Amino acid sequence: MELQAAEFEVNFTRKFIVKASNPLVKPHILTLSNLDLLSGRFPVTYFYFYPSKPDANMNTTESLKSSLAKTLNCYYPFAGRIVLNPNTNEPEIMCDNSGALVLEAQANIPLNTLNFYDLDQSLRGNKLVSIHPDFPLQIQVTYYTCGGVSITFTFDHALGDASSFGKFLLSWSEMARNKPISCVPDHQRNLRISARNPPRYHSSLDQSFVKCTMEEIMNIPTPKTLVKRLYFIDNSSINQLQSQACRSGKKRTKIEAVSAYVWKTMVKANIGTSTNKTHTAMCKMGWLVDGRSRLHKRDHNDQNPNSNMSNYIGNVLSLAFGEASVNDLKKGSISDVANMVHEAISKVTNEEHFLDLIDWIECHRPGLMLSKIVLGQGGGVPALVLSSGRMFPVAELDFGFGSPVLGTVCSTIERIGVAYMNQRPGAKGDGSWTVSCILWPELAAALESDSIFQPMTAGHLQLQS
Repeated sequence: MELQAAEFEVNFTRKFIVKASNPLVKPHILTLSNLDLLSGRFPVTYFYFYPSKPDANMNTTESLKSSLAKTLNCYYPFAGRIVLNPNTNEPEIMCDNSGALVLEAQANIPLNTLNFYDLDQSLRGNKLVSIHPDFPLQIQVTYYTCGGVSITFTFDHALGDASSFGKFLLSWSEMARNKPISCVPDHQRNLRISARNPPRYHSSLDQSFVKCTMEEIMNIPTPKTLVKRLYFIDNSSINQLQSQACRSGKKRTKIEAVSAYVWKTMVKANIGTSTNKTHTAMCKMGWLVDGRSRLHKRDHNDQNPNSNMSNYIGNVLSLAFGEASVNDLKKGSISDVANMVHEAISKVTNEEHFLDLIDWIECHRPGLMLSKIVLGQGGGVPALVLSSGRMFPVAELDFGFGSPVLGTVCSTIERIGVAYMNQRPGAKGDGSWTVSCILWPELAAALESDSIFQPMTAGHLQLQS
């Protein structure tokens, strides 16, 4: 039985600043790429939960600090500071080995009584995550009365995207187990991602993206209440939806199938229903797309056809959006809607889109950029963005005291112009998913009325009571 929020307390016991133990570079400024300016500077937090460790004598915090210091030698921007360029007012990374912040805390509950489903409750009062803006990377290690541990990792989005953070965390876990790191990070931001000369782009990008300020990002209009929830989806439900999505004879991915189900459920929850009878009610859905595999054939001089961006550390993301009428979504089958999803995503999964986006940003610098819809400028049409983290390390993040029972992402931000879902593989490796959500309450209720999106419990994680 989960304890009420008032009964869940965390006492902060120690605080450390961890620096690279043997920095490989001298202090310098790392200029952000064009795509870094599209990140929104949102803090990104990952939650990992570990059951009671078998080696009771192991000092987890000290072990994590030691391996982190070694990892920061290679990932030196993560030990730096985000500063503003005095001429452009754009953010840049001062790689000066200022260090990462590590907090140690003690919770007054066993891990299996934590409310894994209602993230609003678990995040309340900065108990599991407290944001310190002076540190682009901050870690909180929380110990529970049962001997379990949770680790939260919070990154400034200027440092990179999910691919970057996943590689950093995996390298850290490898370092903690005295294994060679599997990723040699590539920090050549402006060399890897640069505008064409002269820059050129499709005019449709003017309708999709906008130049903005940090103040506008911090004050995104959020007219509807949003709730933060964590769900479990078992493998059989995912396979069943994929089977339905492929009934037209066209192969559809699991993400496309689940997206179709969610998009139809938005309509079921009356998301997008118009009160104005003269206008057709519309509903939008969006997907984050990683551009690394789309840009890998091009380096900054167009001379290296085998240039590989898989180890690139930075932001290489764009957004695909699909818009459909409520009526079409109601009438369409899972297969029909999955075809709409596939068509929308396909518009940005190509090199030309990312080259155009890089050039669009170049033409609008200096400054920050953001999707109009994420900034709350979607013309009143409700939208939900889904991010797939199928390649993100979960079970692999063993820091020397075993694999986690849960690894997920959750945003601490309070203002955002869209609803949001972030998928991660289950820690058991059985094909199940963990889905972290920021949703309208009516959509959460509609999802929970079915058996596919199951509210996350300690039982799903096989935590002993």
